[in-house]
Amino acid sequence: QVQLVESGGGLVQAGGSLTLSCTASGRTLSNRGMAWFRQAPGKEREFVAGLSESGNITNHSVKGRFTISRDNAKNTVYLQMNNLKSEDTAVYYCAASRSGSFTYSRASFYEDWGQGTQVTVSS
Repeated sequence: QVQLVESGGGLVQAGGSLTLSCTASGRTLSNRGMAWFRQAPGKEREFVAGLSESGNITNHSVKGRFTISRDNAKNTVYLQMNNLKSEDTAVYYCAASRSGSFTYSRASFYEDWGQGTQVTVSS
């Protein structure tokens, strides 16, 4: 089983940028679909962006502002977040699916999860 560790969260002003990292230990991520989800207080966990062999998918609410990418040599997945808004405030989680063939937006398709990193955007 793989252990996923997120980092890079913090407090940022609206309009600012952050880059989240998700580093894996115990197993390579290169052949797995990866995604970022987020959960705000009182809300359900929400798909943010994902990638796999079939391509990238981005939630319409962050399209044009957030970009997911991976560095296989570092066994790390990133989420570049630009032009942050107060509604982006949430705990952000990375997740790994069993298959690397398809990009899924449903959380149930992901079997390994990180512990989450808090992103707070002040207006």
